[in-house]
Amino acid sequence: MKKNRLKDFDYDLPKNLIAQAPIKPRDHSRLLVLDKETGKIEHKHFFDLVDYLKTGDVLVLNNTKVMPARLIGNKAETGGKIEVFLLKKNPPNPLYQGGIIKSPLPPFVKGGRTEAWQCLIGGKKKREGLRIEFAGGLKAELLKNNQDSTWQVKFNKSGAGFMKLISKIGRAPLPPYINSTSSEQARKKQYQTVYADEKKLGSVAAPTAGFHFTEKLIKELKKKGVEFQYVTLQVGLGTFAPVKVLDITKHKMHTEWIEVSKKTLENIIKAKLEGRRIIAVGTTSARTLESVFSKVMLEGARNGRPIASHGKRDSIASLTLRSRMTNYNFWTNIFIYPGYKFKAVDAMITNFHLPKSTLLMLISAFAGRKNILNTYQEAIKKKYRFYSYGDAMIII
Repeated sequence: MKKNRLKDFDYDLPKNLIAQAPIKPRDHSRLLVLDKETGKIEHKHFFDLVDYLKTGDVLVLNNTKVMPARLIGNKAETGGKIEVFLLKKNPPNPLYQGGIIKSPLPPFVKGGRTEAWQCLIGGKKKREGLRIEFAGGLKAELLKNNQDSTWQVKFNKSGAGFMKLISKIGRAPLPPYINSTSSEQARKKQYQTVYADEKKLGSVAAPTAGFHFTEKLIKELKKKGVEFQYVTLQVGLGTFAPVKVLDITKHKMHTEWIEVSKKTLENIIKAKLEGRRIIAVGTTSARTLESVFSKVMLEGARNGRPIASHGKRDSIASLTLRSRMTNYNFWTNIFIYPGYKFKAVDAMITNFHLPKSTLLMLISAFAGRKNILNTYQEAIKKKYRFYSYGDAMIII
């Protein structure tokens, strides 16, 4: 049988199981516990996580903050409504590290600096040169069709002024399967983790596995001796773009920005040396860790003899001995699917993902495709809530 076919990651989900709002309080969502070695399943609640973590475990969380990336404007020529969905700056720089474009202004812009972004554009009648007007004096022009479902768009504002205006007029980037009846202010708060860092603003989709944590639960876990470490992956098209090829190995991931500090990396490696579990909270945290460990192990191999096979402590020790520990900030397009050998992650907390998604493929690589699909059928049978605002599972 051929491996890694798109259809092998499909399943049927009743629409009534797609969660439309988060549970209150969030740590009262359900928690499915999966032993990836035996396939054993337990049904708990997220606050029961305290019973499954032990002193010395390291939770790695993505502290990115979601920005209100959905902009609703009007075509300058006809007045017709159009949606512009921000993805990332062009050239791609993190929002808090500059990236202002010093290029000629669009003809309709009078004075000031401009900023170009890679965006998704809603609707059918879109073309290069199309001008769009938004509230607050924000204007844009479609510069180029990138031929990958994205467009290069130039705005008449830049930097902090641009982001301040976006925070006022932008809408929460809720997935299309969520029909929220909440106010826009409530949506922006709901679609955010409690530990999101203001300095890490830039995601256009949330790291949803983190939704289940409350400040109370975090305090309880810390009291038990669970260690918290934070990394950053600015969630973008790489995470939520659908796979459109029949052979998933041909899928091309869009790049996303990640950051792991030297101190965080040292703490994680120290934990692995001591035999403590590294538990990724969400697929974005897992991809960040695996991206960095792959890079560090490659650098270590260049500095000496080949590193021992994955999973052995001497391979981790060699990272600290032969690699130059530093802050890791770079773009990743890592795509994890069955056959991948994990280098950093020992356990994972995650939500229930869409059929045929790269996220489902990642957890299938971690726990086995058949194991995951069987678990999903059990979750459907037990009427778990699925997707962004849905319930959680921990794979141990």
